[in-house]
Amino acid sequence: MSQTLTVNIKLKPTKEQEVVLKSMAETYIETVNQLISDMVDAKAMLKLTSKSVCAHLPSAVKNQVIKDAQSVFRKVKKSKYRVVPVLKKPYCTWNNQNYSFDFESISLPIMVDGKAKKTPIRAEMVDKHNRNFSLLNNKLGAVRITKKSDKWIAQIAVTIPTTEKTDTKVLGVDLGLKVPAVASTDCDKVRFFGNGRENKYMKRKFRAKRKELGQKKKLNAIKELNNKEQRWMKDKDHKVSREIVDFAKENNISVIRLEKLANIRQTARTSRKNNKNLHTWSFYRLALFIDYKAKLEGIKVEYVNPAYTSQTCPSCGSRNKAKDRAYSCSCGFNKHRDVVGAMNIRYAPVVDGKSQSACESI
Repeated sequence: MSQTLTVNIKLKPTKEQEVVLKSMAETYIETVNQLISDMVDAKAMLKLTSKSVCAHLPSAVKNQVIKDAQSVFRKVKKSKYRVVPVLKKPYCTWNNQNYSFDFESISLPIMVDGKAKKTPIRAEMVDKHNRNFSLLNNKLGAVRITKKSDKWIAQIAVTIPTTEKTDTKVLGVDLGLKVPAVASTDCDKVRFFGNGRENKYMKRKFRAKRKELGQKKKLNAIKELNNKEQRWMKDKDHKVSREIVDFAKENNISVIRLEKLANIRQTARTSRKNNKNLHTWSFYRLALFIDYKAKLEGIKVEYVNPAYTSQTCPSCGSRNKAKDRAYSCSCGFNKHRDVVGAMNIRYAPVVDGKSQSACESI
C-alpha cells in the first residue's frame, strides 16, 4: 500500500528567474486552456506531441501541458460538455525525469535566452532533519511551481509506502467548535483535543480587525490579514490532527472513524452566536489532515453516517437531547455530549458500507 502526499518547498529565485517563471506559468495556463478549447470544439481527445504545441516552453513542459489538458477534457467529456472549466491560477509542471534537487536548490529546464536550459533555483531545503526533506527520500512524482502570497512554491508529489494494520481496534473522533475534537477508544479511553475558546477568540479578533480595515478601505491589508488567519487555522489543524494520530498510535488503533462531512454545517451542534465561526472553520481540512497522517502510520480511516451520534445513548440505545454540554439518559448513563458523539461514531454505519468490526481484537 502507498500514500501520495504533496510536499511544499519555498523557492528563492533570482529576479531574472522570477521573470522567467512568471512568463512560463502564464504561458503554461494559456496553452492548457487553448488545448482544452480545441478538444471541446473537436469533441475528441486530440493526439498531440510537444512539436505540435506552439508555446515558448521547454519540450518536457509542453508534454505536461498536453497531459493537463487531456485530464481536464476527460472530465468535460464525462459531464457531456455541460461544464468547460477555464484554469486561472498560473503554474508550470515538470515530470520527475526532468528535475533534480540537492541540499540547496531544485534544478529544472526553464527558458533562458530563448532556449531551454536546466537551471538551479535556490530552495529552502537546508535542514536534512526537516520532515519535508525526509519525505523526499521516497518515490517522487511531478513538480508544480506556482506563486502563493508573493512566494514561489515548488509542490512535489511524493508516494510513500505504508503498511495497513490488520487488527480491529477502532477510534471514534467527533469534530466540533467548542471542542475541536474528542476521541474515544474501544475501551472508552477519552481525550479532548484543541482549544475551542482560543479558536473563537482569535476568529473574533481577526473579524474585528477586518471590519476596522474595511472601514478604512485598506483592501490589500484585508487580503494579507485573511492569509494570516488561514495560516493560523491551518497550523491549528495540523497540530490537532498530529495529536489525534499520536493518540491512536499510543493505543494501538487500527481504524479511525470520522463523521462524513458533507452536511456538517447543517447538522453541527451550534448556537446562533457560533454561526460565523461554523461557516469559516474548515472541518474538511482537519479531517483531511487526520486522514493522510493516519495512513502514513498504517491506520485506516473510515467515514460514518453522523445521524443521531450525539443523541443516542451508547448504553441503552435510546435518544435524548443533551443539555448544554451534559448528556444524561434515564438508564443512568451520563457523559460529556461530545464524548457521546465520539463513542457512537465508533459504531455508526460506514458510508461506503465497508466497515471494520468496532471491537478489540483478541
